[in-house]
Amino acid sequence: MAETESSGVRSVQRAVELLALYDAEHPSRTVRELVDATGLAKSTVVRLVHTLEQCGLLWSRGDGRTVPGPGLLHWAELARSTWQLSEAALLLMKRLSEVSGGEAVHLYVRQQHARVCIARHEGTRTLRHVVRVGEEMPLWSGAASHVLLSRAQQPDVEAVAHLAPHDEWPLWERAQKAAVDGWAVSHGEREAGVSGVAAPVFDAAGRVAAAVALGGPTTRFTDEAVTGFAAELVQTARELTALDCIGGAQR
Repeated sequence: MAETESSGVRSVQRAVELLALYDAEHPSRTVRELVDATGLAKSTVVRLVHTLEQCGLLWSRGDGRTVPGPGLLHWAELARSTWQLSEAALLLMKRLSEVSGGEAVHLYVRQQHARVCIARHEGTRTLRHVVRVGEEMPLWSGAASHVLLSRAQQPDVEAVAHLAPHDEWPLWERAQKAAVDGWAVSHGEREAGVSGVAAPVFDAAGRVAAAVALGGPTTRFTDEAVTGFAAELVQTARELTALDCIGGAQR
């Protein structure tokens, strides 16, 4: 029984990993592309594709290529309605951007060992930090990650830190500092020249639900500028907490 369950879980994981290979840069795939990308046997990929087609999650175009299926439209609409922020929340992000002088504002939630952008306000700066809604970023780097991990247990944080391309990455110390300060700042952790400042948004149970963050070129995120950002950032996080709007909490 346990072996059957394990096999079933593995098949589900493989199916999800296969679906994840379809993105904006690869809206269609051939079986050969899927085999090369997954390293699975062709027979396994063909079986997975057939099953996903039966479920409406993939669609064969008839030219040897498959695309995301119409069955995903239901899930896409459900996800959109669940994660779309209220107008009040979007206005708070817009206000934060304006107070910061036009910097980009992003809202992130944790997803396993990644953080996912669920909302953004682009800001008005010509040179700005751009993260698309739905984009995943590594959880080991950045002020938003420090905040999202600020109440996590040490083994959990250290497991994330092991994914960093650096030895003895001080993620636990940075997460603890974020917990004490109530906000975090980072400079060039993931990409040189990019800085961020973030504060936690909590759910009704007092858990960290999200991180609201300002991001932009390091040259604009001086110590003086960051100090000026912090008060408004923390206030915005508090007001987003009061709205209780993360993950469709009010629906």
